[in-house]
Amino acid sequence: MANIYDYSFTEISGRQCNLSEFEGKVLLIVNTASKCGFTPQYAQLQALHEKYHSSGLEIIGFPCNQFGRQEPGSKDQISKFCRINYGVTFRLSQKIYVNGKKTHPLFVYLKSSLKGIFGNSIKWNFTKFLVDKHGIPVQRLGSYTSPDKLIPLIEKLLND
Repeated sequence: MANIYDYSFTEISGRQCNLSEFEGKVLLIVNTASKCGFTPQYAQLQALHEKYHSSGLEIIGFPCNQFGRQEPGSKDQISKFCRINYGVTFRLSQKIYVNGKKTHPLFVYLKSSLKGIFGNSIKWNFTKFLVDKHGIPVQRLGSYTSPDKLIPLIEKLLND
């Protein structure tokens, strides 16, 4: 069986990033969009990054244009939007698919590890996956779950 460290992604800058770089860290993986009703969650994600990054939390945003075409921009537009409007300094990937035949392999793995209310499908933007320090996906949360609600679980995973 694969584990989270077997996967990689392309950062918004174009750099190839292997998830094995994050071994021993807690990961929060989120599919994101710039023109969504949940887009203000970027601010909460950035606040979590600022508070917990030095303790071992890594947040990775995966822009996706599959839901209502709410991420239509180029990688430069997405990066600029996130930086200017929300001060985002956590990692962002290049745009990916999270459902369908072109689903990014990482999301195939995450969805099969933690099924949602729609089975293997992701319902909308800002679905969140928490992964423990051993690379094991431990919690899947939907769009309506505010990143702030994750604080107790993040703190528990960081202290384990």
